[in-house]
Amino acid sequence: MLSRHLKTADQFSWHHLAIAKVRSYVVQAEKQSNNVTDVSLENARPYSEVPGPSKLELIRLFLPGGEFSKKPFFTAIAGMEKKYGPIFRFPGVFDKPEIVINLNPADYPIIFRNEGAWPDRRVFDTFVYHREKHRGEFFQGVEGIISTSGEKWAEMRTAVNPILMQPKNASLYLNTLLEVNNEFLERIRYIRDPSTLEVPGDFIDDLSRLALEGIAGIALNTRLGLIHKNRDSSESKTIMKSVRRFFVLSEELEIKPSIWKYVKTPKFYEMMRTLDTLTDICNKYISEALKRMEHDSEGELTSEVGKEKSVLEKLVRVNKKFAVVMALDMMVAGIDTTSSTLTGLLLCIAKNPDKQQKLFEEIKQILPQKDSQLKIENMQNLPYLRTCIKEAMRLYPILPGTVRRLPSDVVLSGYRIPAGTDISIGANLLMRDERYVPQPDKFIPERWLRNDKSAQALEGQISNPFLYVPFGFGPRSCVGKRIVNMELEITLARLVRNFHIEFNYPTENAFEMKFMIVPQIPLKFKFAERKE
Repeated sequence: MLSRHLKTADQFSWHHLAIAKVRSYVVQAEKQSNNVTDVSLENARPYSEVPGPSKLELIRLFLPGGEFSKKPFFTAIAGMEKKYGPIFRFPGVFDKPEIVINLNPADYPIIFRNEGAWPDRRVFDTFVYHREKHRGEFFQGVEGIISTSGEKWAEMRTAVNPILMQPKNASLYLNTLLEVNNEFLERIRYIRDPSTLEVPGDFIDDLSRLALEGIAGIALNTRLGLIHKNRDSSESKTIMKSVRRFFVLSEELEIKPSIWKYVKTPKFYEMMRTLDTLTDICNKYISEALKRMEHDSEGELTSEVGKEKSVLEKLVRVNKKFAVVMALDMMVAGIDTTSSTLTGLLLCIAKNPDKQQKLFEEIKQILPQKDSQLKIENMQNLPYLRTCIKEAMRLYPILPGTVRRLPSDVVLSGYRIPAGTDISIGANLLMRDERYVPQPDKFIPERWLRNDKSAQALEGQISNPFLYVPFGFGPRSCVGKRIVNMELEITLARLVRNFHIEFNYPTENAFEMKFMIVPQIPLKFKFAERKE
């Protein structure tokens, strides 16, 4: 029985040893946590002098008729910087805590170097409400990495890190992702117009299905058939719609002022229904995977030949509930983030044919034929491909930045910021700012090549490494970043090796910034077969 495999002595010892190491690190970090001298703290301007609107002014700005009422939240932030400067207070209203918006990259090293061993940040209150109160019987106190902090977060993160954060472990899922990607290439050939070679404008749906199919393969060792076989099922359409709605509602309820904590609003109830839908559908797939595992104590059936055991299979031996919640979080959080990143990447490649040709020449060295196979060994020889991905994520960052609550007072931009204050690190909002990034609107992958001495590389180099944090930073960086990077590398390499990619339409307003960026133009990419 599976239960006999869940508490073996070795697994129990490994898990608690890892927790002990984290606790030990905390003790060391606490001793070194405040690298700001007493004098600098004493000489800093008081927190009360940090500029910003009052609560009443803030409400007026976002109410109907206000300056920012119909604008995306992060457009409002850019407008407020012009008025108040690079650091300002965003008052807490309707039971939300006050937050300091920091758009000064000189402060970012101070913030990250003082975050401690258990970095703390504000969690999504609606997410917590759903898991603690609305569906408490299902989650049973295990809320996942996204919605927890402190020791509770550290315990789960410690269990997950060896599975997802080790480079050698992430690479074990190559065969799974390659299989999904091959099907995706055939999907492109099937849906493109025979005369124009363009795919339909709703191509974002295919990119989202590619992302979810890959996640399901890694998390559950399950093929959902979303790319071809089951793509028209009502269930597949529901999950895609629900994920997109989740992010829209997150901006309305978590970012913008909302009274849902006092009066349950229609959008709050819609969020609960949306999260219920995602939980129930994902749990169905997870339950089916668990049943296969329970009837396969030797592990001969759940993992296919040539493929790695799923994250669920590995994590269930540490903690079964951890495994279920982690698989659920991977499926919810990894769809639109990956598909939007792929959209930005393809737009950059399509609009810069000289860079695409340079990338093709690199890829052809390791994939001499269109059907040549990617392997872990030859994927190491793709430095330009990785810089193309990095540069695309600079031009089209998914999120505006990250948030931290520091365990001690620090001085930021000359102000003393008290411990426990929410600090928004808006690094990604600055990646197109010519004050910090040379030629910010140009796609220059060479700027990231360490040994490139070309004029483009030298003229485009970014001096502050803390500006580029697409996956966050430190212990609280995105747990799935290695998997995401590998999926991006595989997809880009296979697409450029098989097709010459064009996009013959304007891209000025390609994305809209909600909680995260989402494409808002038809994605009619042209995929022309390569003959070489």
